[in-house]
Amino acid sequence: MAGINIREISADTLVEILEHGQFSHIYLKAVLDKYGYLEKSERAFINRLVNGTVEREIELDYIINSYSKTKVKKMKPLIRTIMRMGAFEIYYMDAVPDSATCNEYVKLAKKRGFAGLSGFVNGVLRNIARDKGNLNITDLSVKYSMPQWIVDKWNTDYGIDKTKEILKGFFEPEELCIRVNLSKITREELINKLEAQDISVRICDSIPSALYIAGFNVISSIPEFNEGLFYIQDYSSQLVPYKAGIKETDAVLDLCAAPGGKALHAAELAAKGTVLARDLTEAKVALINENIQRTGATNVTAQKFDATVFDESSENKYDVVIADLPCSGLGIIRKKPDIKYNQTEESLAELVMLQAKILENAARYVKAGGTLCYSTCTINKDENENQVENFLSSHKEFTIKNCEQLLPDKNHDGFFICVMKKN
Repeated sequence: MAGINIREISADTLVEILEHGQFSHIYLKAVLDKYGYLEKSERAFINRLVNGTVEREIELDYIINSYSKTKVKKMKPLIRTIMRMGAFEIYYMDAVPDSATCNEYVKLAKKRGFAGLSGFVNGVLRNIARDKGNLNITDLSVKYSMPQWIVDKWNTDYGIDKTKEILKGFFEPEELCIRVNLSKITREELINKLEAQDISVRICDSIPSALYIAGFNVISSIPEFNEGLFYIQDYSSQLVPYKAGIKETDAVLDLCAAPGGKALHAAELAAKGTVLARDLTEAKVALINENIQRTGATNVTAQKFDATVFDESSENKYDVVIADLPCSGLGIIRKKPDIKYNQTEESLAELVMLQAKILENAARYVKAGGTLCYSTCTINKDENENQVENFLSSHKEFTIKNCEQLLPDKNHDGFFICVMKKN
């Protein structure tokens, strides 16, 4: 472990995410897996520093620009990254004193060939540290590091007070939600096994298969995970099969199933039925199959299929069709903080059209008397309530059983679910 510098690892990770467009949740996981031998506290430091720097990028740039004559956009990529990291540590982390933080980033700049800029790094970061807390940031876009067009959209959809709640919600720490594999173990038995390993467990009152856990190092180190006794699955993902009202003998189709959480949950509820889990690519199907194998489900089949293409063989065939469709992801910014920088108003409009096209096909797969469950991980009304309204205007054979828009809090991300019955 000699020579391992966790700030340098973090800097290289952030350059890949913020400068080269790597997806934060995928790339950071790969980095943490690579350095799995580090102490838990070191891995937690990397995770916090990288995620925090990404999620607060707009605010950090504002802070840096308030003290630097050279603006962030004009800086060299690595220096820009170092400055953002330093500002984040000074404002939001207390692992070491601010003076030591400044020294660490000066040393990092020198180590990476920027000795000539070490004085600049030192001067700006020390000014930020010296004046910490004196900037009065009131602009919501800056304060919560949310692109202005998204803030404006939410103000229109929800009003200013609700928008503030949403923005604050993304910075609430979220507990890890798991789904108990009730076909293999009871919730109480799993709780006892986890608590015996000093893992803290909190029961979710609204879903009988859900638990919140904390206090472990890496999930793969928990024997019960490797044995398929539980599955990492968000509250919202677990809620879908329950809200869909899946019965024991139902035939279920999950149109966009990867990584397979909802399909596997559906298979558990439809214990004497069948589940067909489809997705667009071989890689996604392989991921579904991997999870089928790990959990031991025997009534799920994974299949590569493009949901935008109508499948005549599936017409009027399924009791329940789950359409958890591609969306802007603006409800899961806490998990994927870079997603807010990568979406545009144009990309949202394209997604709305894609969803409508898939819903047209999904409607034809539902049996008379069956259920269509539409869900997204966004809080954008055009993709949610407005999408459903447009769908129902041309599909009089469907009626709403229940619709729900949840906003982000400590228990779950923001998501939308609408269950519709086919008459």
